[in-house]
Amino acid sequence: MAIKQISVFLENKPGTLKEMTKVLANAGVDMNALSLAETKDFGIVRIIVDDVYETANVLRESGFVCSMTPVVGVMIPDVVGGLDRVLEILSAADINLEYMYASLGGKKQNDAYMILRVENCEKAESALRAGGIYVLSQENASDM
Repeated sequence: MAIKQISVFLENKPGTLKEMTKVLANAGVDMNALSLAETKDFGIVRIIVDDVYETANVLRESGFVCSMTPVVGVMIPDVVGGLDRVLEILSAADINLEYMYASLGGKKQNDAYMILRVENCEKAESALRAGGIYVLSQENASDM
């Protein structure tokens, strides 16, 4: 089952990311993974949290525009070629990777966590599991 990612759209100016993180901190939200992409006028913050619906509500109530997107979370052994193995599996299954990012940290030693945006999460998860890759669910996303 895919993980829900929250994408928050921010104006690209000083302090807007800080405003968002302050709202999350005040609400007691612990971010498990984060990515920030920018253009000249706006940025997109992508986050993985434990309670995705509550967090989205907190953000919206504070005036932030956000959306939810299904993504695939995987645990990759932190060894040479670990990521290459995941990409090999996706490629062999003809699954296009739109973007990916790493978590802020892992609670288990010697493992890396990656968030993958693909067109078909179910197909990707099935291929990855068949290839021996541990796939996270929304319930265990806090393991990151």
